[in-house]
Amino acid sequence: MDEQKNNNFNEQYELTLPSVVEVEVDGIQMGVLSDGIPYLTMRGLASICGVAPSVIHALTYNWQEEKTKPRGKKINQILLEQGYKQNRLYVKTTKNRSSGENAYPDSVCMAILEYYAFEANPNIETALRNYRTLARSSLRLFIYNRSGYDPSNLIPKSWKNFRDRIILNDQIPMGFFSIFREMVDIVVHLIQNKFEFNPSSVPDISVGQIWGRYWLSNNFDSKYKPRLKYYHKYPESYPQGAKSIDAWIYPIEALGEFRHWLYDTYVTKYFPKYLSGKEKDGMLPPSSSELILTSMTRPELPKDIV
Repeated sequence: MDEQKNNNFNEQYELTLPSVVEVEVDGIQMGVLSDGIPYLTMRGLASICGVAPSVIHALTYNWQEEKTKPRGKKINQILLEQGYKQNRLYVKTTKNRSSGENAYPDSVCMAILEYYAFEANPNIETALRNYRTLARSSLRLFIYNRSGYDPSNLIPKSWKNFRDRIILNDQIPMGFFSIFREMVDIVVHLIQNKFEFNPSSVPDISVGQIWGRYWLSNNFDSKYKPRLKYYHKYPESYPQGAKSIDAWIYPIEALGEFRHWLYDTYVTKYFPKYLSGKEKDGMLPPSSSELILTSMTRPELPKDIV
């Protein structure tokens, strides 16, 4: 494990971390934590060591006592040589907001595997064979490759949430527009400034409510044509994803009216208050509102084009 990743685990070992991917390959359970640390489950670690899961359970759940015994002393020595000095050998994972497996980081797995391959009496052939295999290709790369995890191609959660909603709502009926898709420029500016685009923060709802009142107060159903309700999909990870949501879509003839209103009225009159509230809620870094508003200034056309 490289020093930076090891430090990440040393700082966070007492926390419960989500697993971004977990698979079972050839009977071995493995995965990657949200900070990029690869792990094996208790059953997966027991499998590559050629021992029963109960052996790993006894070793790791009584680690403070085990460190005083011959087996634990040797494993602890290997861990210390790797710079691992924590009081626990695993971290709790979460899945869908519930408790998941115990995750044993790659450094711990290799230390325990090394013990059973070379120090146990008698040596365990399964452990020796797996240790030799993993010595040629580090456990980190082994888990990344077998689980399909690509550390060079990670998408920040805010961008992933935004992308997923775009993909789910790309079939607006001909002749209409939706608030969410017309807000792409605003959402991009928000995310670029560290806005947490997640189920608890859905800016298009704010815009849609205020625009809806503006639409009704100006009797735009008569000026253009009536707006319609159309289903809007959310990712399964959103609370709204479990049910059908109807959202207003508006006639394309009113698109110019909406865009003028969005930047001339909403951004100038309502958006600063929205941003201020998100700063207080921790959805935006402090003092970022002014930067966002400045970045959204609309350019004027050159005189030779007008």
